[in-house]
Amino acid sequence: MSGMSDVRLALRSQELEAGQEQALTAPAPGRWHLFWRRRHTRKALLDLSREQLRDIGLTAEQARREGLKPFWRD
Repeated sequence: MSGMSDVRLALRSQELEAGQEQALTAPAPGRWHLFWRRRHTRKALLDLSREQLRDIGLTAEQARREGLKPFWRD
């Protein structure tokens, strides 16, 4: 093989490996993904400043109430 083909083969191999790793770490579909997303976004709400909350149209009390809600509650 030529040097260029070897480089392309090596790069393609790295792309495939990265794709496999990404597929293995992708969030589970369905209910568990929903629970994880709720937990993550509710925790993030608790870390926002008053200015950031104002930008998204929430008061500090609304953000606190939503942020402290258990992940299984809608």
